[in-house]
Amino acid sequence: MARKPTKPRPVKCPDCDGNGEITQAVRVGTRNGRLTDHRQTGLCLTCLGAGEIPADT
Repeated sequence: MARKPTKPRPVKCPDCDGNGEITQAVRVGTRNGRLTDHRQTGLCLTCLGAGEIPADT
């Protein structure tokens, strides 16, 4: 009996390391933007929050 072909596994997103979220430092101020200790999270635009990149792309 022949083996069934397996589907390729999705690869972890290189930008968010598989989390689906990107964190960025918060800047305060109008001109130079003083860096604070706070962090802001947002949806990863590379994988759209899935944490995986499909193998066919």
